[in-house]
Amino acid sequence: MTPDSERTMCTFLGTAGKINENDVSSDAIKKSEIIFLEGYLWDEGEPKKAFDKAINNANKVAMSLSDLFCVDRHKPHFLNLVKTKLDITFANEQEITSLIEAKNFDEVINFSKQLNKLVIVTRGEKGAVAVNGDEIIECAVQKNLKIIDLTGAGDLFAAGFLNGYINKLSTKECLEKGTEMSSKVIQQIGARL
Repeated sequence: MTPDSERTMCTFLGTAGKINENDVSSDAIKKSEIIFLEGYLWDEGEPKKAFDKAINNANKVAMSLSDLFCVDRHKPHFLNLVKTKLDITFANEQEITSLIEAKNFDEVINFSKQLNKLVIVTRGEKGAVAVNGDEIIECAVQKNLKIIDLTGAGDLFAAGFLNGYINKLSTKECLEKGTEMSSKVIQQIGARL
């Protein structure tokens, strides 16, 4: 497979579907400035109870929509989370477009503006965009990267962004940190730097 060919990730959630509210420490969450949830772990039943417990005890909640499959499978639930429970939403362009059934990226921007919450959209070769109310901040991709494996790009982007966020960097600097981290991981095999 060449770096330019289309890649599809097939996710095996395995034991993640067994997560339950006993796995969530209310005390640890209350002491945390922000929690980060993965859409991969959201499911009806016990995982949903774990999510609810985490969200209800959190100071701030960030979540990645994780994957187009997750969005399509849980669309009404994810849409409700984005609108009512999350402070920060991470999504790639495909995920957020599917979530709100947008016809174009302008609709994604308008939806995000109306939320009046922080929405981060990664757009592959088009960079990343942060929308917070009427504030729209863009960040370009790093050039001349030798792309080997896209595994972990979204997670590392979110990690870099949130690191900047909790250290009170500007939104632009947070986007740049996210871009830097994801740029590193896509130039190697595997998701661990």
